[in-house]
Amino acid sequence: MERKILLLGNPALYETSRPVTDADWKDLPAIVEDLHDTLLAFRKKYGAGRAIAAPQIGVPLRLLYMFIDTPTVFINPSLEFPDEEMMDVMDDCMSFPELLVRVSRHRRCIIHYTDLEKTPCQMALEGDLSELLQHEYDHLDGILAVMRAKDSKSFFLKSEV
Repeated sequence: MERKILLLGNPALYETSRPVTDADWKDLPAIVEDLHDTLLAFRKKYGAGRAIAAPQIGVPLRLLYMFIDTPTVFINPSLEFPDEEMMDVMDDCMSFPELLVRVSRHRRCIIHYTDLEKTPCQMALEGDLSELLQHEYDHLDGILAVMRAKDSKSFFLKSEV
């Protein structure tokens, strides 16, 4: 079921999400379905959207959903940065769909997570996928891209770029 995406300024977006526990596991398929439906509805409306974090639909769990070629569910993810190389990117977000923010992100990261079959996994990412997962991971800690802006002149309306 498509859910409402929480928008910039909603206090729930600034809260730290709690880890998924065994007690939560039975609810995960429905939450993942909602994340999928919400992502596809956003994509249809805005022509963008590759991943979404559970807190963006009001579910304060450490759960990410990415759908590019195939769906990937990241349960209780953690990030590792193999080096210090950074890159500047124009970041956008479903929680502020008309805004771009210039931020600095690690060029490479490794995400460790559990999948829906309770299998420990890891994925090495580089470039735009590294940026994407860092952005989504930030949502789990109540951090929005606007909080990572390089400076006070790093905000742009998509319609003006």
